[in-house]
Amino acid sequence: MFGRILPFLAVAAAAYAGEAAAFLERTCAGCHQGSKPAAGLDLKALPERWDDAAVRAVWVRVHDAVARGAMPPGGAALTGKQEFLSAIGQQLRTTELAHRQTHGRAMLRRLNRYEFENSLRDLLQAPWLELRDSLPEDGLVQRLNKSGQALDISHVQIARYMETADAALRQVLASNAQPPAKQRYYARDQKRLQARMRYTSFNRHPERATIPVIGYTAQPEVLAEKAPFSDPKTRDVEAFVTPASTYTGNEYHFDQFTAAVGGRYQIRFSAYTVWIGTEWYEYKQGDRPSWWRPLRERTSKGRTTEPVTLYAFSRGGEKRLLGSFDVTPEPAEQTLTVHLLPGESILPDASRLFRSRPGFIGSPDASAEGMPGVAYRWMEVEGPFPNAAPALPMPTRAEEVAPLLNSFLDRAYRRPPTAAERQRYLAIAQRRLQTHPKEWTEAMLAAYTAILCSPGFLFLEEQPGRLPGTALASRLSYFLSNGPPDAELRALADNGRLLNPSVLRAQTERLLRDPKSTRFFDAFLDYWLDLRKVGDTTPDVVLYPDYYLDDLLVESSVNETRLFFAEIVRKNLPARTLLDADFTILNSHLAKHYGIVGVDGVAMRRVALPPGSVRGGLLTQASVLKVTANGTTTSPVLRGVWIQERLLGDPPPPPPPGTPAVEPDTRGATTIRQQLEQHRSIRSCAVCHNKIDPPGFALENFDVLGGWRERYRSTAEGDAVKGVGKNGHAFAFRQGPVVDASAVLASGERFADVKELKRLLAANDRQIARNLVQQLLVYATGSPAGFADRAAVDRILQTASASQFRVRSLIHEIVQSELFRSK
Repeated sequence: MFGRILPFLAVAAAAYAGEAAAFLERTCAGCHQGSKPAAGLDLKALPERWDDAAVRAVWVRVHDAVARGAMPPGGAALTGKQEFLSAIGQQLRTTELAHRQTHGRAMLRRLNRYEFENSLRDLLQAPWLELRDSLPEDGLVQRLNKSGQALDISHVQIARYMETADAALRQVLASNAQPPAKQRYYARDQKRLQARMRYTSFNRHPERATIPVIGYTAQPEVLAEKAPFSDPKTRDVEAFVTPASTYTGNEYHFDQFTAAVGGRYQIRFSAYTVWIGTEWYEYKQGDRPSWWRPLRERTSKGRTTEPVTLYAFSRGGEKRLLGSFDVTPEPAEQTLTVHLLPGESILPDASRLFRSRPGFIGSPDASAEGMPGVAYRWMEVEGPFPNAAPALPMPTRAEEVAPLLNSFLDRAYRRPPTAAERQRYLAIAQRRLQTHPKEWTEAMLAAYTAILCSPGFLFLEEQPGRLPGTALASRLSYFLSNGPPDAELRALADNGRLLNPSVLRAQTERLLRDPKSTRFFDAFLDYWLDLRKVGDTTPDVVLYPDYYLDDLLVESSVNETRLFFAEIVRKNLPARTLLDADFTILNSHLAKHYGIVGVDGVAMRRVALPPGSVRGGLLTQASVLKVTANGTTTSPVLRGVWIQERLLGDPPPPPPPGTPAVEPDTRGATTIRQQLEQHRSIRSCAVCHNKIDPPGFALENFDVLGGWRERYRSTAEGDAVKGVGKNGHAFAFRQGPVVDASAVLASGERFADVKELKRLLAANDRQIARNLVQQLLVYATGSPAGFADRAAVDRILQTASASQFRVRSLIHEIVQSELFRSK
């Protein structure tokens, strides 16, 4: 039956081919053939094509299952096993290496959306450009957007690239032409803040209204509109107070300012906190509970420090995070340097305060003592600040066209342009000038756009074999800064010095220290850990009203993970720190969510964790726990698969077609553990779930946004809970069944909770390091580590093992490897 594999094995392993076929016949044929083969794998129907990557992937899967003793069941010491592994392994290596002789490891690929955006930002000296969302989503290979197999190109994409490039060029031209200006905008002049002061037929709730004050004192006469909004004599000490965070339907922003052009601006805010008196309020209609509500005529000096988040606010209602600062009871000025796009305004958000939604009873911060509020006096805007040199000089005479185009082409291309390419783009400009002789700008924009959509710019051009200096510079830069090589790197590439290992190591170190390395960290984590999906789900309004609409918590959680990974790289910490660490990165809001005391202020900073803390490492970070939940429930299956795939590099096979998902019971009648025990009673399901579920169970003490829980929340069964949520609604959820986070790993090791699981997983630091190296190799080279690359990966790990697989050292070893330095 399996004698047909002999021709494929004979070339590489003639001595073992017969034994390999016999081994397959003897140990595999019984299960892996027919209409319903085990694990969906019919070896008899497998095409006889070793040059087919999909076929090779199946044989790799077979090889690895046999090698680790997983298949056949109980087959750790079967007769003929080593001969089989040698034959299959040698054939896989031989075929892969033969393919690379003509094609290289990685396919030709274009820039992905992130890289295209960064390339234009650097080329045009416009870090404020926002372009990636104008382009189609990129395809993925092994969950990363760096491989040519998925980064295809079509006429639709080319059209979008051209539209995006043209728009970017015009924005930069407009920004360069706009002289900087400085202007102060008073809160009392903002129409949105004025409108929120007035009660209307749609809103008579003081929680949703602004309060005019001078200093800390309310102004009832302004509230009653018996006095003007502003008096020139007191203008600089007047303010509007808000007792709530801003949100759709109750939004306010500094509407008298709109950025005329994109660019770099400096924003200064004068703000402080106040304390607002309260009264007990009995709702007359419905069954809404009574609660404390603000008295707008009674204000005093603030008692709290509040975070304020600044967003860029567009006409369509979209918000873009700019930064944050703390506001104290003492009036103070806060300054942020930000990037704005044309048409954007500034929206300040007292982000810790509650967000009222229809049917609310009041703020969770309100009590008989009063409630906090934030007062805004004014906002000052200065900018846009010009670049040191214009990125897009325009000609005024015909003889200037060619030199300017050549200069732009030299900067845009990452290798020397050919004479034919120079002539091609010059001809585009000249044709435009022939029909429109005075339109110098339009002629140059047509040529510039063509350059930015040409293969020399859009594609990373590499040939099989060792990379020349220019290609190596691009690979290094798009790895560690997610953008094009800078002037120093290009110069070293041009003179050939970058090919020297010591120079390459020095440049790797320089790029890791460069501020642009954050682009590497952010893009890598967006896909490796799926941080880009953190906003895809919203905590359920009934089960998690304390998290619902808490943007500050979500934003802080993403910052924690990004800064945590950056800290590991910059401090060259061991790879096992990814799973288990004695520190994390927190601000006061996230620390409160984690139950950690002694952290004040909105700024993120490294915090030593208290002894016995469940936090520390990616597994227990709120961002990771959010992207592995759906907003309503958590699933040990989904989280277990995530751990196997993302952190351990041991992904389970996909479930058989038609296998229904196990949906947790939000009523609280049945726990997810009980449901999965029934699921594992099915033999075909148990094979994978015995491996997947245990690590997922360890995370069941964490809810949909990473908060610690001893009991599940439910909608029907269990004990009632009193409180008011972020949305101002009284809690309607109940405390359901008790969480059991204990389990037994497939290896037989038991653990009681997540702390014990982390210790067990972190002990195998080589596996953690191997997975990280494999993830980084895909990101850095555009190609997954193949079967023939395993020896090279082992050499990287062996070199780094002496330093406990420190992450910065692993990056250096990757860059020095043949896998990185060759196509």
